Amino acid sequence: MRNKQRGVSFLVIFLIGVVLALAAVGALKVGPAYSEFSTVKKTIIAIAASEGRSGSVAEIRKAFDRRANVDNITAVTPGELEISKDGGEVVISFAYAKKIPLFANLSVCIDFAASTAPGGGADKE
Repeated sequence: MRNKQRGVSFLVIFLIGVVLALAAVGALKVGPAYSEFSTVKKTIIAIAASEGRSGSVAEIRKAFDRRANVDNITAVTPGELEISKDGGEVVISFAYAKKIPLFANLSVCIDFAASTAPGGGADKE
């Protein structure tokens, strides 16, 4: 009588490890882009709340530039901000695309956009 062994072979464990390693590399390269987007979004919300009522467009851009220097924001410059008024409220919005090389000739392109428009605006990633 023969006993059949059951279990996972070395090849399957190796392939699962390779897939997990590729996923980890992708997450480590894409994660900072989402972190910077979150920082930019929080910054424009804070500026709209503090300087939005009485500040001019130039003052809002200067405030963003000061905060961008402190928070090390490089994805959006003050000149790329779209500043308008909607019902007496200042609306600050931005949109940009980020191309992230993963490895070899494989890259990921992510479109980011956010706005401080009342009611949520057009936030998308």
